[in-house]
Amino acid sequence: MTDDPIDRTGLRPRYWETTPLNRMTRAEWEALCDGCGKCCLNKLEDDETGEVVLTRVACRLFDDTTCRCAQYDIRHQFVPECITLSPKNLDKNLYWMPETCAYKLLHTGKPLYDWHPLISGTPETVHDAGVSVRDATVPEFEVDEDDWEDHLIEEPGT
Repeated sequence: MTDDPIDRTGLRPRYWETTPLNRMTRAEWEALCDGCGKCCLNKLEDDETGEVVLTRVACRLFDDTTCRCAQYDIRHQFVPECITLSPKNLDKNLYWMPETCAYKLLHTGKPLYDWHPLISGTPETVHDAGVSVRDATVPEFEVDEDDWEDHLIEEPGT
């Protein structure tokens, strides 16, 4: 794969079809990320219904061009509340995760989409398929939190 910010070299072929999430290596786990960027969007949750909606307001560390965290390895230094997703905490985070997310799909027994980089061989297919938020966000430091409701969006690709 070329220009993929996630190192997907040396992975077992189609490992996600035979290996439970809690048995994957760190590299296999990280490679499940499709690079859509939707998990980095700020969300609003209705206190009464629990419904979660997306905004186009992105985390301050989100790079809108690459759909990646600009400081992924040290993100907790800047955003302590950023969730480090793992097999142990997946269940309690499913409610806010994107419907197209590989972690959510595999956890619920569904296959990866053909546009996923592990299947297509290129990280561009997630953008080509219209699933990502590339070039569609505003940084959170430009929008007052009270105005996030003005930036609600439907999840791309669903």
